[in-house]
Amino acid sequence: MENMFRLLGSEDFSDRRRCVWVNGPVIIGAGPSGLATAACLRDEGVPFVVLERAECIASLWQKRTYDRLKLHLPKKVCQLPKMPFPEDYPEYPTKRQFIDYLESYATRFNINPQFNECVQSARYDKTSGLWRIKTSSSSATSGSEMEYICRWLVVATGENAERVVPEIDGLTTEFNGEVIHSCEYKCGEKYKGKRVLVVGCGNSGMEVSLDLANHNANPSMVVRSSVHVLPREILGKSSFEISMMLMKWLPLWLVDKLLLILAWLILGNLTTYGLKRPNMGPMELKVVTGKTPVLDIGAMEKIRSGQVDIVPGIKRFSRNHVELVDGQILDLDAVVLATGYRSNVPSWLQESDMFSKNGFPKSPFPNAWKGKSGLYAAGFTRKGLAGASADAVNIAKDIGNVWREETKRVQKIRTRVGHRRCISIA
Repeated sequence: MENMFRLLGSEDFSDRRRCVWVNGPVIIGAGPSGLATAACLRDEGVPFVVLERAECIASLWQKRTYDRLKLHLPKKVCQLPKMPFPEDYPEYPTKRQFIDYLESYATRFNINPQFNECVQSARYDKTSGLWRIKTSSSSATSGSEMEYICRWLVVATGENAERVVPEIDGLTTEFNGEVIHSCEYKCGEKYKGKRVLVVGCGNSGMEVSLDLANHNANPSMVVRSSVHVLPREILGKSSFEISMMLMKWLPLWLVDKLLLILAWLILGNLTTYGLKRPNMGPMELKVVTGKTPVLDIGAMEKIRSGQVDIVPGIKRFSRNHVELVDGQILDLDAVVLATGYRSNVPSWLQESDMFSKNGFPKSPFPNAWKGKSGLYAAGFTRKGLAGASADAVNIAKDIGNVWREETKRVQKIRTRVGHRRCISIA
C-alpha cells in the first residue's frame, strides 16, 4: 500500500486511462509459456492477471499455423507443467489436439486471460518500486485504455511474436502474383497446378513445400545457406530423445558426429540435392545460436523425386518471374515467405538490463528467466516447450517464496492489530 501512495504522488493520473492494481504478477502473453507460468503460480497460491492481445489463447497456434502441422517432438517433452497429454493422443499430436490440450489446461487451472489487451508499454517506476503496463483494447466494441500496476512482470510473448518479412527487390513493387507469409498459409489445395516459390528452408519451409507437393502444386524452395536436416525418428526413436540421451554420456562433438552418420545412412548425401550442411554440428549449432535443425517428415522424399526443386538465392522479382543469383529465371504464380518470426519485446518493454535489442534475454540458458526489479521472462530459451515449462516452474517458485513470506508478515500484523481492537472494545 505504501508503494501505491508513492505512485499516486509521482504521476499525473488525469489522462482518462483506467488504472488497475494487480495483487500479484502480470503475465503478458497467453501462449504456452504464459499459460504454464499462470498454472504454476496458481499451484503456488499466487494471484495473477494474464494479458493477451488476441481474442483467444495460443493465437500463434490457432491463427498463424498451417492445417497439417503437428508437434515435431514427442508429446512427453512438449507437455506443460502439472498436466500430461491425454493417453490416447498420438506420439506427435496434431495442431487441433494441441490447441484442445491448451484449452483444457487453461480450464483446469482456472486461467482467464484479459483478451484483446495490446500492451503499448511497460516500465518500472523506481519511485514506487512497481511496474506500470499500459494497454489499449483491440476489441472492435471497445477502444478503452488501461494501466495495470503490479510488483512483478512476466514477459511471455515468446520468440515468435511477429513475422519476419524480408525486403527483396521487386517483390512488393513489381511481382503480380500472390505473396503470403507462412503464418497465412493453411493448405496447398488452392495451389494445385500452380508454380509456387517457398522462400526459406527451415521446418516451416520444408513442411509447406511438402504440403504443396502433396496437393500437386509445383513448389521450388529457396536455400540460400547451409542447413542441418535430420530424420524425425531413427529406428523408431525420436532423434531429439536420442540426442538428449547421448549428451548425458558423450561430448557434444561426438554426439553430432553420430547424428550426422545416422542421418547420412537414412537420408543420403544431401549435397546432391543442393542442401549443404553447416560446418558446426546440429546440436552444437543449437546450443551456440539457437538454430534448430530441420526434422524431416517427408520433404526429403519429395526433393529426391523432383517434386520439390531446390533453388539458390533470389536476385529480384518481376511481373510473373523471379531471377535467381545463378541466372535462372522461373515463372511463378505465388510466393510463400517461410522466413520465420522474431520477438517484439523491444517495441514495448522499456528496460535495457535483461533484454537485448533482438528481444531475447542477455543471460544464456538456464539463467535467462530472471531479471531485476521483479522482471521475468518465460519461453525465450530457444529450447521449445520444455524450456518454457522450466522457466514457468522457476518463475512461480521464485515469486511464490516471496509471496508466502510477505503473506505471513501481513497476517502477523493483522493478528496484533485485531488483538488490540478486541481489548479496546471490551
